[in-house]
Amino acid sequence: MVTLGISPTHYTVSTVLVGCSELEAVELGEQMHCLCIKYGFLSSVVVGTALVEMYWKCSNVDDSCRVFDDLPDKNVVTWTSMITGYTQNQQTDDAMRMVRKMMGLGHKAGFITYNTILISFCNPEDMIHCEQIHCCVLKDGLETDLYLAVTLVTVYSQCGGCLEDFYKVCSTFPIKNNISCNAIIAGFSNLGNGDEALKFFIEMRKAGIDIDFCTIASILKVIGVILKVIGVMSLLEEGRQVYALTIKSAHDSSMHVQNGLISMYARCGKINDSKCIFSSMVNHDTISWNSLLSGYAQHGYAKEAVEAFDQMSKIKVKVKPDLTTFLIVISACSHVGWLDKGLEYFELLRNDSSLQQLKAEHYTCIMDLYARAGYLNEAEEFINSMTIEATPAVYRAMLSGCRVHENKEIGVRLAKKFVGRFPEDPAAYVQLSYIWPRDGYWDDSAGVHNLMCGKGIKKKPGCSWI
Repeated sequence: MVTLGISPTHYTVSTVLVGCSELEAVELGEQMHCLCIKYGFLSSVVVGTALVEMYWKCSNVDDSCRVFDDLPDKNVVTWTSMITGYTQNQQTDDAMRMVRKMMGLGHKAGFITYNTILISFCNPEDMIHCEQIHCCVLKDGLETDLYLAVTLVTVYSQCGGCLEDFYKVCSTFPIKNNISCNAIIAGFSNLGNGDEALKFFIEMRKAGIDIDFCTIASILKVIGVILKVIGVMSLLEEGRQVYALTIKSAHDSSMHVQNGLISMYARCGKINDSKCIFSSMVNHDTISWNSLLSGYAQHGYAKEAVEAFDQMSKIKVKVKPDLTTFLIVISACSHVGWLDKGLEYFELLRNDSSLQQLKAEHYTCIMDLYARAGYLNEAEEFINSMTIEATPAVYRAMLSGCRVHENKEIGVRLAKKFVGRFPEDPAAYVQLSYIWPRDGYWDDSAGVHNLMCGKGIKKKPGCSWI
């Protein structure tokens, strides 16, 4: 076009920039940026917004901020593009700062802006931001927007809001349909209230509201949540009824539903049924493999877990193991005392450059592997060589091993470190009080109990559903 002597317009340039964004072609986008400067298009709010979005999509944060700051004219769309960039980059505080600045300059946020910022909230620390945006939504009279209401329900459950607030948000739904009902069921599941989710699902069915694969996947997760809390095998019947509903509604070919079925049967201890669902699937993703592996590991099928992991790792299988996969298979090795095999997998994990940085759970699992096998000296060396700070779970696993294998020397040494770093955690005091009496140190054990009482530290009491 330019070669033919036809001058581009700002609409032409903005369209090409959208293409650059989709392709993440930053070099071509930079060339278009130069063209914008040459033709004087930077004064156009449409072109400026497209440039901001292009740099964000190409992960070029600094240039995106620079373009935004230099724009002479900004509208709500421009501000929303900047906010979206921050949210996609997990910079929630910066996104909130932009929202406040936008409103301070007199721009009125719409449901797209609010929805964009809300979907970025997923941690308990974000709850205060969620409540602030919710107040703005109510102030602007947008609470009747279905999609905003669904997002609010999702966010309140993901950020760990209280059940009372969750009920209040649910009551604001303008209509009850498939979308809103799915959000409520998923919300109850996220909050760990499986009973309410099941009740709501039954009400949904009685009301004649259509279900989809999201509904079924959510309700299968709910059954898993209840099993995790109270472990009642009677829920297997509900799970089978959901499976029958899945076939009846022709959603049994959905990978999300199939993954949920694998997990549900595995949690119920029906490993053969879980494996049958897995084998019937045409395609598998990482969640499919992890669900099957988790079932094997939880019920002591370490050999099957290792065989499944090795099969997954073969070249012909397109799905690569992730951090969760390695955590499951190492845990399986730990529970049957396969120290060498577990360490072999840990080395594979550490040497895989395609994976993210190891999390504290992986170090805890290796600590448990050493401690269960009785290799306490090696476990202590491992703690001292960790590249991240040891968490309370790491110390608990080690102290449990010291207690089982009656190693007072290492136990006392690590308990002192544990208390020094996490003085409010009762586990160190409790484990130490168990270790001392093994060698007749009853006075020291009593002293630990007195120390706990003096600091007001209490052990959480155990409970049984039997």
